[in-house]
Amino acid sequence: MPIRASIFLFCLVRITMAQLLAQEEKEKTTALKDLLSRIDLDELMKKDEPPLNFPETLDGFELAFNEHGQLRHIHTGEPFVFNYKEDLHRWNQKRYEALGEIITKYVYELLENDCNLKKEILPEGYGVIVLNPNENSLEVEKVPDSAKKPSPDASDEPAEKRERKEERENKKKKDFYEKYRNPQKEREMEHIPIRENSTPEEHTLYVWDHFISKSLAKNIFIVAHSYGGLSFVNLMIQREAEVKNHVRAVAMTDSVHNVWHQEANKSIRDWLREHCCNWVSSPEPLDTLVDPMLNDCPRVSAGTEKHELTSWKSFHSIFKFFRDALKNHEDESSSSPVTTRSSHRIKNEDL
Repeated sequence: MPIRASIFLFCLVRITMAQLLAQEEKEKTTALKDLLSRIDLDELMKKDEPPLNFPETLDGFELAFNEHGQLRHIHTGEPFVFNYKEDLHRWNQKRYEALGEIITKYVYELLENDCNLKKEILPEGYGVIVLNPNENSLEVEKVPDSAKKPSPDASDEPAEKRERKEERENKKKKDFYEKYRNPQKEREMEHIPIRENSTPEEHTLYVWDHFISKSLAKNIFIVAHSYGGLSFVNLMIQREAEVKNHVRAVAMTDSVHNVWHQEANKSIRDWLREHCCNWVSSPEPLDTLVDPMLNDCPRVSAGTEKHELTSWKSFHSIFKFFRDALKNHEDESSSSPVTTRSSHRIKNEDL
């Protein structure tokens, strides 16, 4: 009996010590959690960073473009280094943005001085809209689970399970803090779809409905590259009457549209054959007629076999195509008889 009692007491002491250690660990975790919640990471970063005063020229940054158009350090020949100051991500980002402004001005100067281009502000009555159908979502850093509010019934969870969850959340918060301090660590990102613009087709339709169709432009011309051709055909299917009333011509460049797979009706196919031309990648000289794969619209060579250069290479041909289309439209409009009340009455009398 005495032996059994001593063994029982020993076990009881071990259990009590374990509970005390667990409670102490829990209190430490809670204290650390409270401390982290009080830390303002932005303010913490600002305390250690130098003033946000940056040079206003490339020389001031000790950078220059070499003969290959590469930005290099004028003394070492090394490329631009983002992490100029270790562990000061915010300061490095501001420095990077300041350099970006200088490079933007530099590129404008090259276009004006070396390419003999003239910078002009577009007057009222002349509009250019450049769509961006490839940007359908925003990439943001995924919010760590530790930032989420606990579920209402979290208090009903067993103590051991709750403690493990708190340890995981604490670890994630510390990891988040480390990533903020050290941007070299990979961040977990997520994509948030842009409302009503989550696909190229949606974006094209949205821009048409909210901007193009509401403009005062009477004559609209469209250049559609690659998947842009498919998006335009989709626009025609959705807004056929509006497009026919406003669009005078469509220049496609290496378009991937397919009127049959997209189920375009006969009137759309007929309109495309008359008002559209597709400059495709081809070894043939510019504007050489290319055998059509589908009987939807004329296909001519863009003068290059590189898909990404088809728009640039066919630039002058495209605007000649637009000028001719506009002239034809104006000629047709001027030759169309104007219906008056008297002419209408004569018609009725003749009938």
